[in-house]
Amino acid sequence: MCWLCDNPERTVQDYEREMAGLMRQHGWAIQYVQASNKRSPWAYTIGLTEAGLPELVVTALPPDRIGPLLNGLGRHLLHEEPPLPGDRFALTGTPMLEVVTVAEPDVHLPLAVSLLGPGIKAIQLVWSDDRGHWPWDRGFRSNRWPQPVLGPRAPHAPHAPG
Repeated sequence: MCWLCDNPERTVQDYEREMAGLMRQHGWAIQYVQASNKRSPWAYTIGLTEAGLPELVVTALPPDRIGPLLNGLGRHLLHEEPPLPGDRFALTGTPMLEVVTVAEPDVHLPLAVSLLGPGIKAIQLVWSDDRGHWPWDRGFRSNRWPQPVLGPRAPHAPHAPG
């Protein structure tokens, strides 16, 4: 359930203060957006902008998979160059990922915009299925939801993080 649903006596401003506190404490926070009948779930970081990094976005995975993925790469980015659009890589325990620039971060990361201001940069970590197929490939097997890709793909780049 959502935070406001679980805390009906609290306000959106209370939630923003709580998320800002998490950002200060950990360097970033994660906003998870639940699935609906019309859309897949997604999650994104809020706070990597403050370290000069793009925010990270993942779509169509449940929270128990998105959290470790975003936190793992967030920690990695604090010590390494960020991946470039088109880069493909895997982290321990993740499928292959391809980096796509989020075309309209202001649309897809509303809480980040509210806390950090407009004009933030974001990259999406698009994941491959268990057979190595991507959402743009014929035969891609998603889990419960389709995996929206939030920007144009770049040519496969030779650069890989770390």
